Amino acid sequence: MTVRRAAQITPRMMRVTFAGPDLTGLAVDQPAASVRLLIPSPGSDELVVPTWNGNEFLLPGDDRPVIRTFTPPLRDGGATELDLWVVLHEGGLVSTWAEGVVPGDQAAASGPGRGYQVDSDAPAFFLAGDETATPAIGQLLEAIPVDTSVDVHIEIAHPDGELPLPHHPGATVSWHLLPAGEPPGATLADAVEAAHLDPSSQVWAAGEAAGMHRIRKFLAAREFPRSQSTVRGYWKQRG
Repeated sequence: MTVRRAAQITPRMMRVTFAGPDLTGLAVDQPAASVRLLIPSPGSDELVVPTWNGNEFLLPGDDRPVIRTFTPPLRDGGATELDLWVVLHEGGLVSTWAEGVVPGDQAAASGPGRGYQVDSDAPAFFLAGDETATPAIGQLLEAIPVDTSVDVHIEIAHPDGELPLPHHPGATVSWHLLPAGEPPGATLADAVEAAHLDPSSQVWAAGEAAGMHRIRKFLAAREFPRSQSTVRGYWKQRG
């Protein structure tokens, strides 16, 4: 597939649209699913498909390819465009690539990975995530019944990082700005721990791995039923 267009949505978010016949057959029918995006290695415009050695994907010379996971929109198998939202951050390989991408640049996608099955009988939902989880949260808001209460908490790293979300009549959305110097996920975990969590609600959370680990520990300490919670580490802070 190739890049068709790219647009900066907020100071921290870009939407990259891919197109091509290779996307035919990529059907996504559950919210908060995933696809894996492969881009050229830094310093190269050539897309090289890696091989699986039984443990990991490797390029010729045993170099590691640039593969990252993103949330795709719901789509049928006949669609020939794919929108992915890329969070911009210093030092990110896909972030750097997205900021300089031009129509015609090559990439590849595989998937989809598992999505989230919304329990339409649940009395309430609690959704929490950072910027990388915003597309998934938007999809969940569209899938949750309109007469269901939804408490949403999103951590952003920039004051202008709020993204438009689908309207849900039962949803309350709180944006939490991460203070400079704080590790990703810290403000989100604080918000989860301070929130009034309905014991009968369904909890979905996603974001930086360490922050998600803290949320899992909090839910376990509260003896919140594991069958009612889904907590996913979307990425890991390096360094």
